[in-house]
Amino acid sequence: MKKTKPYTVYFAGELFSAKHLIGNAYLAEAIHERSHGRFQCRLPQDFDTRRRSLRGIRDQNLDALLDSDVALFNYDGTELDSGTVVEFMFAKFADIPAVLLRSDIRRGGDQFREPWNLMTSFFPRTVTVLCDSLLDYRATALRHSRLDPSTRLAGQYSTAGAQVVYDRIAMQTVRALDRVMKTEPLMPKHLREEVYHWLALMPGMHGRPKALRRTFERHLERKVERDLL
Repeated sequence: MKKTKPYTVYFAGELFSAKHLIGNAYLAEAIHERSHGRFQCRLPQDFDTRRRSLRGIRDQNLDALLDSDVALFNYDGTELDSGTVVEFMFAKFADIPAVLLRSDIRRGGDQFREPWNLMTSFFPRTVTVLCDSLLDYRATALRHSRLDPSTRLAGQYSTAGAQVVYDRIAMQTVRALDRVMKTEPLMPKHLREEVYHWLALMPGMHGRPKALRRTFERHLERKVERDLL
């Protein structure tokens, strides 16, 4: 039996604190484990940004997003991370399957359907995952609530509880990724080349237009070969 090539997942989200970095890394690995290697996350925090300008960092992220099969967007916070929202919109312009993940229990935005601004809702080929991470963590912590603080700390029970939370989030995320990968492309076939040529020019990325077009043509060819477009 021929082994299916893993799907690459662009992992978009905040990466500005230790909690962001550790949480992103742990969830990416949990997704890989829970999907038995079918989904391999690309973490922008792992990209080599040495000797790159701010514009170059942005270009690198957009190129990695377009080169990925599917994208996962961390939608935590009372206000969504603006960079993550920009990447989500770019993914929708390119008709990339997307999962919006929120583990934040706080409400935000201006609607009841989803806890964020309605302008980032209702897009096709998009699946939403809402997790009550605090409730899951407390349910796990209650099992060891009678232990004294020293025993809990020495036994690393809080870390174990966090692992349970991330494992559950990973399982929900994998199911959402499987679901969104089954959705049919929205972009008409006769428009694919023109749209990707425009996407190569629209952000004003560094590089010669012809070289950028060739790069985006390769991204498109890869997606067509994998029946993603």
